[in-house]
Amino acid sequence: MADSAIEITGPDVERGGEVLTPAALAFVAGLHTAFAGRRDELLRARAAKRERAAAERSLDFLPETRAVREAEWRVAPAPEALRDRRVEITGPTERKMAINALNSGARVWLADLEDANTPHWVNVVSGQVNLFDAVRGRIEFTSPQGKTYALDPGVRPATIVVRPRGWHLDEKHLLVDGERAVGALVDFGLHFFHNAAESLARGAGPYYYLPKVEGHLEARLWDEVFTHAERELGIPHGTVRATVLIETIPAAFEMEEILYELRDHAAGLNAGRWDYLFSLIKYFRDAGPGFVLPDRDSVTMTAPFMRAYTELLVRTCHKRGAFAMGGMAAFIPNRRDPEVTARALAKVREDKGREAGDGFDGSWVAHPDLVPVCREVFDGVLGDRPNQLDRLRADVTVAAGDLLDLASAPGGATAAGLRSAIDVGIRYLSSWLGGNGAAAIHNLMEDAATAEISRSQVWQWVRNGTVLDTGDTVTADLVRGVLAEVRADLADLPDLDVAAELFEQVALAEDYPDFLTVPAYERI
Repeated sequence: MADSAIEITGPDVERGGEVLTPAALAFVAGLHTAFAGRRDELLRARAAKRERAAAERSLDFLPETRAVREAEWRVAPAPEALRDRRVEITGPTERKMAINALNSGARVWLADLEDANTPHWVNVVSGQVNLFDAVRGRIEFTSPQGKTYALDPGVRPATIVVRPRGWHLDEKHLLVDGERAVGALVDFGLHFFHNAAESLARGAGPYYYLPKVEGHLEARLWDEVFTHAERELGIPHGTVRATVLIETIPAAFEMEEILYELRDHAAGLNAGRWDYLFSLIKYFRDAGPGFVLPDRDSVTMTAPFMRAYTELLVRTCHKRGAFAMGGMAAFIPNRRDPEVTARALAKVREDKGREAGDGFDGSWVAHPDLVPVCREVFDGVLGDRPNQLDRLRADVTVAAGDLLDLASAPGGATAAGLRSAIDVGIRYLSSWLGGNGAAAIHNLMEDAATAEISRSQVWQWVRNGTVLDTGDTVTADLVRGVLAEVRADLADLPDLDVAAELFEQVALAEDYPDFLTVPAYERI
């Protein structure tokens, strides 16, 4: 096969030449050439499956994979560096935040190249530079104010687990034979090429979180990518370990099959709660009033359909020897208001207590101040044990209808909820356009899932003529009116006009855009 033509169209980035080497780019181009076509086929299959599910107003466990669910098998045993995951901290690969995450006392740092990042070329490249330095234990940063950040020699640094972009995103700043490279393969390929062998030499390995997976065939593609990459670089088969985020409703029906496809490379599954809600809304957005959710804040993890999802995840993982990872605690402590912080920490403790009690092996936090809270809760359940793989949860039985029982969600649609969705959506898009994908909004660390839920809920409410607590019916005109009020309140927000225009576009478009980050990407 002839060598692929590789073109970089993005601007120069400081130290970019250290990661965008000819050999690394050739490796990425090889991944793209081998797997982009299959990726495209799977994205088309996603759309067709969604149309069928919406028309039938249902999903079910796959009859054609029943044998996989009924057979005896387990994923490969976890490497030592991933056996204890009781606290994981998430965040982008921005240099200062990376150092703080590594120093936080968490067992794992989810180095996020996806929803807590933005695909500005400087972020894509500098994130790889920062990961390169972090793996080698030499990452440092000096702020413009002269404050120095470095790894704390007295703290065990968190194990690095990288989250590349989802299958649906392309990288417009890197072309392979004239077409945009697959973003997931750019992120994975650059990291694996530079860090797989070095991580192994340091007692860890190339570990990944896989986002937005919608089924076992997409997991199979990732497994083929891992096997190809290991073979190309002479890394032993099975060295890569991946934890899959079960953050789409079709994936919830294929958890066992996803683990099976990745069984030599699988580490576990994660309950990605916010994206899961986004997926539910998106998947059944036009399936009728029975699938309309109330205000986002009303839908907690104690809602029956959310309990079904998380308990099935724990049972599935432990049945197959994989780790079950809990969801995000996104609260940001407010040091100016101790009472607000105290109430929020109590909710975090309650949430983590529920997860630990259900059998999860660990959970996520978004801020270093939450690490001790999460650790205390899981320490109380785990003690000296590294995980709860022995809790098989044979008591759990979940039917397809339990996962789709959206009518069981408490609460309703309110005028305050509509305004909040528009407010948070515009605030987040403003941050995203400016290059920050982890935005502090109303004492919460929000990522792209927040804006996706916000605009999807507005779209669904409009299409279903949802009636608010005020008696008003949600229409496009009502949304535009509230949007104008929010714009006036946020007059000093950076990129306000573009953010508001994008929100209106993705919330009111006749044809629903699958991901708001796709049209937003064309504006940066």
